[in-house]
Amino acid sequence: MQYDIKQNIKGLIFDLDGTLVNTMPYHYKAWLIACEKFGISINQEFLQQQTGRPAFIIADILLKENNLYGKISVKEITEEKTKIFFEQLQYVTPIEPVVDIVKKYYGKLPMAVGTGGHRKAVERTLGITNLLQYFDIIITANDVANFKPHPETFLKCAEKMNVEPHFIEVFEDGELGIEAAISAGMQATDVRSWYNLSW
Repeated sequence: MQYDIKQNIKGLIFDLDGTLVNTMPYHYKAWLIACEKFGISINQEFLQQQTGRPAFIIADILLKENNLYGKISVKEITEEKTKIFFEQLQYVTPIEPVVDIVKKYYGKLPMAVGTGGHRKAVERTLGITNLLQYFDIIITANDVANFKPHPETFLKCAEKMNVEPHFIEVFEDGELGIEAAISAGMQATDVRSWYNLSW
């Protein structure tokens, strides 16, 4: 697929999960197994709505919805989910139409990853898919106080890239991320129509 960035763009930001890499089926499977262990119900629609949020916020919502606060901790669920996800990480693949853009503009424009994932998982995912080398700037859930749909993740990327927000194009697969990009005053590109990935 041939894609040219929008006019007047001086910097690019990429979400990670579901945008740069096909991790969503593995995140979903990890959530399913972890939740089953703790007697928590979860479905695909719920998780799709949470795309862009850090795991601890998703776990917090699940505990509230299943009336399990005080019986199970957010840490217990997220650690179990992360452990299961890491066991599957070897199967994750890059999403080629998006990675093609990264390779096309690498060294020509500043680029960053702006994600709701935690740094350890983010760096490991980028490393195993051979994408870490393209990004000097990586903003994760560990680096912000406010998560998508709040624009802080992308605004921090812009600050480190030294590019004004309105000159930045953001590539996203989640409603919360697209909302965050628009709130940041950036141009948002929804990549979901570029590929066909099933969960």
